[in-house]
Amino acid sequence: MSETERQSLVGAPTALALEAHLAPYAAHSARSRGRRYPEPAPSARTEFQRDRDRIVHSTAFRRLEYKTQVFVNHEGDLFRTRLTHSLEVAQIARSVARNLRVNEDLVEAISLAHDLGHTPFGHAGQDALHECMRDHGGFEHNLQSLAVVDQLEEHYGAFNGLNLCFETREGILKHCSRENARRLGDVGERFLAGRQPSLEAQIANVADEIAYNNHDVDDGLRSGFITLDQLAEVCLWHTHHEAARSEYPRIDGRRLIHETIRRIINTLIVDLIETTSANLARVRPASLDDVRESPPLVAHSDEVAAQAAALKRFLFKNLYRHYRVMRMANKARRVVTGLFHAFTDDPRLLPPAYQARGPVAEESANDAAPPAYDGSQARLIAHYIAGMTDRYALKEYQRLFVIDNN
Repeated sequence: MSETERQSLVGAPTALALEAHLAPYAAHSARSRGRRYPEPAPSARTEFQRDRDRIVHSTAFRRLEYKTQVFVNHEGDLFRTRLTHSLEVAQIARSVARNLRVNEDLVEAISLAHDLGHTPFGHAGQDALHECMRDHGGFEHNLQSLAVVDQLEEHYGAFNGLNLCFETREGILKHCSRENARRLGDVGERFLAGRQPSLEAQIANVADEIAYNNHDVDDGLRSGFITLDQLAEVCLWHTHHEAARSEYPRIDGRRLIHETIRRIINTLIVDLIETTSANLARVRPASLDDVRESPPLVAHSDEVAAQAAALKRFLFKNLYRHYRVMRMANKARRVVTGLFHAFTDDPRLLPPAYQARGPVAEESANDAAPPAYDGSQARLIAHYIAGMTDRYALKEYQRLFVIDNN
């Protein structure tokens, strides 16, 4: 152990004890690349546990309760929201991490934070805001999530944001253009060098897909937008649906649907663990640095990956493009676009915190900063809209455009 590593472990016996079981290729909090603003080590938890706790207590995390997964928040109390989705991702990711002996706390922190930057109204809202921001650097929810934890949260006296560890921030940023990567510094390096993130970040990414594909099936059936007859054509569904009926001949309705989805999720998780374990045995990484230099290691087998992809195509065609979903998406785009243009035309309509200080032109924005970090008026408007819940965005739209005589 080097002197630098030895010094980094001083004062962190809790982290050493809690992470003693981890594989050598896992991310160890005592060896973290640190925080943007140095802080004393926590005394009763690891650095990654501290990150998770800060995320859970953040304002942006609470707002996820009223942000859309597929269905707009007011359409029903039982449909998924970004909050329930994030909790489901964290549960799946922790199960995989535990079996692979990698850091559960880090994978949970990444999972809980990965959607913090999502706009109201799901992907329809994101697409609309990106179009509005096309001449101002665009909008991307992964970059916005990073901006939330780096800059926008206001909880601490010493710094903006949550001051999370490098490894957590790296995991939040799943995608990034080379142009933005050059501006982001440390967390953008891997996109320029062609390296991979930690196994924990890779696990959170795949867990996200497992969660939203299967739970969108549940919400789609609950809404009546897709049917069991349609799903019978999807191999992954049909196989587990028939197995559930065979084992429990008398169950039907919601119980049969839940039993089928439970079995699909279990199959995907077990296959992910087995395939990733085989990849690790083949590559034999001895450290986190070896993981970064390897090809992606967290993956499904070819057969299961093909089945999951077929389910995803089914959902895209039959649920996400269902005419009633498209109608709501169209309304969502109108709301986001209307808000953006109203605030752009007259920034005085914005709350004071989102009004640029003094005359601001696009050329005065910081060219060295990636989108989501510059200080232009357009970007401040994007921050305001992205932070809205579904119902707040609808109320704000009504306040601006509807004359109420009451």
